[in-house]
Amino acid sequence: MKNFLIVSFCVLCSVSFAQTYNIMTYNIRYDNPNDGVNTWSKRKVYLGNQILYNQLDVLGIQEGLHHQVVYIDSVLTQFNYVGAGRDDAKEKGEYSAIFYNKIRLGILKEGTFWLSETPDKISVGWDASMKRICTYSLFENTLNKEQFWVFNTHFDHIGKKARLESAKLIYEKIKEFNQTNLPVILMGDLNLKPESEAIKYLSSVMNDSKSISLLKPFGTEGTFNGFKFNQPVKDRIDYIFTSKDRIQVNKFAILSDSKDCKYPSDHLPVVVEVEFTLKTDKF
Repeated sequence: MKNFLIVSFCVLCSVSFAQTYNIMTYNIRYDNPNDGVNTWSKRKVYLGNQILYNQLDVLGIQEGLHHQVVYIDSVLTQFNYVGAGRDDAKEKGEYSAIFYNKIRLGILKEGTFWLSETPDKISVGWDASMKRICTYSLFENTLNKEQFWVFNTHFDHIGKKARLESAKLIYEKIKEFNQTNLPVILMGDLNLKPESEAIKYLSSVMNDSKSISLLKPFGTEGTFNGFKFNQPVKDRIDYIFTSKDRIQVNKFAILSDSKDCKYPSDHLPVVVEVEFTLKTDKF
């Protein structure tokens, strides 16, 4: 009986240490005044409410201009964010910002690098059409102290070489930063379909969260809707990848929420529930 009680206590303590995290990647569409009925001012409230409803721990956005980032920050009152504008490393140009629940998570490290041959400098890489960046953070859970990395990015939409080299660069940076083999999440708008060379490369060194989800993936096949509400969403170009081990993906979904037959962005958000399989000797 004594041994049974000890084992039961250990199992219960292990369960109590298991934490799940809801993580989303979302290209929110930059504030383009030519978008007509889909302009930012007409969709931002619904988009903000959509994010709130999903009770996220981490949100990675793409295409956010500074005032859009500030708006989302004002909506997510229990969140902070890290990131910088890609044009001046401050507030100019699009962000690949990472928002996080400041009650549950703390930041140990953070930064931004450029997707180019000179990642530490503001620069355009390879055959890309414009500056592209990756923002990263090392998080620590305020309760159980488990740590994990998040990388959030937006690949170029034109440069074929740039997209492949960007994938390789980010993975090299992951290996450089993650010396202690912590769980890693890479997410973003990669402007590539699953059959592309760069996505195949990432799928070989990391796990595509959709392919390892314990629960059957939910939602549409694609993520880019182009604001075309009455057409099927087939092109999948937004992803969440995880490191090969120490991460379990419980659920995966592509959310096609809409209001009055309009999407809140020209991309659909991807959301996963993950759990980290970290070893601990504490009970």
